[in-house]
Amino acid sequence: MNSQLAPLSSSTLNERHYEMLVQAVVDYAIYMLDPAGYVVSWNAGAARIKGYEAGEAIGLHLSVFYTDEDRRIDKPRHLLDRALREGRAQDEGWRLRKDGTRFWALVVIDAIRNEQGEIIGLAKITRDITDRREAEERYDALRAQLFQAQKLEALGQLSGGMAHDFNNLLTIILSAAKLASRSNDPARLASLLDNIQAAGERGAQMTRNLLTFARCEPKPNHLVDINQLLAAATSFITQALPQTMTIEMQVDDGLHRVQLDPSELDMALLNLILNARDAMGGRGTITLQASNRRLAGEVDGLHGEFVVIAVVDQGCGIDPAILPRLFEPFFTTKGIGKGTGLGLSQVYGFARQAGGCVQVESSTGRGATLKLYLPASFGRATDAQA
Repeated sequence: MNSQLAPLSSSTLNERHYEMLVQAVVDYAIYMLDPAGYVVSWNAGAARIKGYEAGEAIGLHLSVFYTDEDRRIDKPRHLLDRALREGRAQDEGWRLRKDGTRFWALVVIDAIRNEQGEIIGLAKITRDITDRREAEERYDALRAQLFQAQKLEALGQLSGGMAHDFNNLLTIILSAAKLASRSNDPARLASLLDNIQAAGERGAQMTRNLLTFARCEPKPNHLVDINQLLAAATSFITQALPQTMTIEMQVDDGLHRVQLDPSELDMALLNLILNARDAMGGRGTITLQASNRRLAGEVDGLHGEFVVIAVVDQGCGIDPAILPRLFEPFFTTKGIGKGTGLGLSQVYGFARQAGGCVQVESSTGRGATLKLYLPASFGRATDAQA
């Protein structure tokens, strides 16, 4: 007797093709959950990443793959509730394999609806991005090392100017003390003692600034009063300039506060001013400008309120051929022993991390202007001290 097989419908073929496609993916764990969070399907990628075969995984609750810490705060349920409520939930965090080892996962949970719009399940996609996370941690560690190396270089350049200033302060203190020992005039003695006290306090402040700048651990980000910071930083950075150079301040009043680590801004300003010093051959006036500005995408696609800090030199300008490489780590046009090439890369990294950017304006023979764009923050001032 002849028998005929019923032809497969296009929908059946499409379902089989889709299942074959999902099963062929091994770099992503792709599986279905019922609305309560229990596994109802399992692909080869899920088996590879999580270590469970399909027969073991189907029927398990989503929470099995989460750490004890996440289960204690009920994170799996919160993610399920968000996916059911909003249609999608996304998360990054540690997840557990069958053998108990951890991996860093990027997770997306999407609600699946029927033709009537009712949620019938959830599609969950998990990607193991442990390698990417470790690479980011290595990059952060390297950046911290480079930042500290740049600090050491900067401290070496500051030390000469600070030694000169300390010598001047000691001269004032010793001279005033000698004169005071010879005077019987009460008014004269009071004046000399005031000079000694003022010189001592100035020296103590210089020491505090140096210790703050040299510390290894960064300060936590907080709201910073830019007007105060620029005034203090400029007084400090002047120590690195020869007597043939001055800094002219053109700073607007009422600058927006900015959320950042003030020591990193100090470092960026120091790098910009030292570059200006070298471009000008150690002579002339460096101009430090600061103002508020609203951006609408015209500068590096940034939008919103920003503080713009500019360092303007009167040097020879920057060759257009090297402008694209200006912020590369270790790239320098200075001679051997005169620079590490880390200064402007630190400025660039700091500006990006702060949510802003750095911009260069220069033409050969007409000097250069380097501008830091830092996003304003209008939160509550927890610590305004620079």
